[in-house]
Amino acid sequence: MTKTIEQTVSMLEMLPAQEQNFALEFVKRLVLAWDPDYTKLTPSERTKLEKAENGEYINAKDINWDD
Repeated sequence: MTKTIEQTVSMLEMLPAQEQNFALEFVKRLVLAWDPDYTKLTPSERTKLEKAENGEYINAKDINWDD
């Protein structure tokens, strides 16, 4: 987790529950605006994809199957 994400989570935890839900919906809108069809990769996903394309093995236990 990056420092920015840690700081954001820490700040969100200060908000009342109703405002946390508002902030979550705002973040969802930001992500959808950035990647409306969920095809962009995060830096870690890009690294894993490049390794797989080069014949490197990715262990199944390292995959988050819930996403």
